[in-house]
Amino acid sequence: MRRVGYFIVVASFALPILVALSGLSGSVEARNSLLPQGKAVREGREIFRHDTFGDEQLWTDVLRMHEVIPKAVSPNTALKVGLKVDSQALPRPIVRALKAGEVDLDDPAITVALLQLNAVVGLEGTVDDAGHLTSVGVTCALCHSTVDDSFAPGIGRRLDGWPNRDLNVGAIAALSPFFDKDPDTRDVLNRWGPGMYDARHHAFDGVNLIVLNPQKPSLPVLIPPIYGLLGVGFETYTGDGPISYWNSYVGVGQMGGHGTFVDPRIGLNITQTPDMVTPKLPALLAYQLSLQAPKPRPDAFNRNAARRGRQLFNGDAGCAGCHQAPHFTDVLSGVGGAAPVLHDPGEVGTEEDYAARSATGQYRTTPLRGLVAHPPYFHDGSAPDLAAVVEHYDRQFRLGLTPAQKADLVEYLKSL
Repeated sequence: MRRVGYFIVVASFALPILVALSGLSGSVEARNSLLPQGKAVREGREIFRHDTFGDEQLWTDVLRMHEVIPKAVSPNTALKVGLKVDSQALPRPIVRALKAGEVDLDDPAITVALLQLNAVVGLEGTVDDAGHLTSVGVTCALCHSTVDDSFAPGIGRRLDGWPNRDLNVGAIAALSPFFDKDPDTRDVLNRWGPGMYDARHHAFDGVNLIVLNPQKPSLPVLIPPIYGLLGVGFETYTGDGPISYWNSYVGVGQMGGHGTFVDPRIGLNITQTPDMVTPKLPALLAYQLSLQAPKPRPDAFNRNAARRGRQLFNGDAGCAGCHQAPHFTDVLSGVGGAAPVLHDPGEVGTEEDYAARSATGQYRTTPLRGLVAHPPYFHDGSAPDLAAVVEHYDRQFRLGLTPAQKADLVEYLKSL
C-alpha cells in the first residue's frame, strides 16, 4: 500500500506538492469514474497501469533503483530516456507550477514527488513519511503506453496500447549498481537504444538474472503496439502463444513479477508462490483486447491513391495472400486456428537469429491496423517507413512494381 506523507522538497515545489497530496484520493476517484465499461476491463486497466505483480523483488531488491532515482534521475533525465508523465495525474497546482517554470526539472527530488503522485507512466514508487523512496516497481504500461504530448514533450494524456518508442529500457536498467560487477552486460544494455528491448536476453527467476542465450549476441526488437489485437491471435512476433502466454512470460521473467512461468520449448521453468501474475491474466487480457487501433486522420493519406493501392494489395502485388482481411494476418488461417500459421525467415526475407531464439523459429504475419502510427517497421526496426516496407517486399518477391504503384501501396497502408 502506498504511503502518502508530506515532505519538503525545493521551495518552489513544496506548496503544490502539499496541496496535491492532500487531494490525491479525490483525484483517483475521479479518474476511476472514467474507466471503460465492464468489470473485467476496469480491473484490467488498473492492472495494466498500476500492478507491479510484486516485481519490486527485481527493481528494488536486486537492481536497487530506489537508490538510483533519488540520486541520478531528475525529470529531465527521465524524459531523455523516454519515461512519460501522465498530465491527468497532476493536480492543478502542479500544472500551474510547471507552466510558470517554478519547478526545477533537474532535481531528482521532483522525480520522487512525481512517483508519489503516481504520475510517471509505468513506474510505481513507495515513498515514506520522510519523503524517502523505499521501493520501485514497473508495470505493463512502462513499455506499452505513451502520452500525447499535449502538455509538453513527454507529458500528456495516456495512450494505452501505443508502444513507447522513446523508452530506453536498457539505459534505465544499466543505471543500476548491480551491473558494477558486470560491465559487459551493462554495455549490452546501453547498446539497445530507444524503443528496443531484448526479451530473449535474460530472465529473472525471483533470485537471479538468468542469461537465456549465452552463446548468442543480444538482438533487441521493437516494442510493439498492443492495440487492435481483438481477433488477431498468436500476437507475438514469432507466434509463440496467445496474448496471455506473452503476458505471463514478460510479467514473470522480464518484469520480475512474483509468479510462475513454464515453457519447456525454451527451457524456462520459473516457479514462485504465491503466483501474483497468473490470476490477473484474464482481466489484463480483457483490457488489452478493448484497446482499439487508431484510425488515420482523413488528411493523412491520398484517397485516390489509396484506392489504387488497395487494388494492388488484393491483386497483382499479392499482399493479401498473407495479410488477410479483416485483421490483415494469416496467423489463424490454419485448420481450426488451433495452431499458428507461421513463416520461415527466408520466406519473408528477414533475419533468422531472433526467430531462432524463440519457441517457434518462425515469424507470424504482422497485422496492419493502425500501421501508420508506429514506425519504424519489422521486428528489428530495419524499415524506417512504409516506403521501405514496400521496397523490401518488391525485392523479396520480385514484384516489379513501378514507382507509382509503390507510392499507391504506401497510401493504402496509411489508410488502414
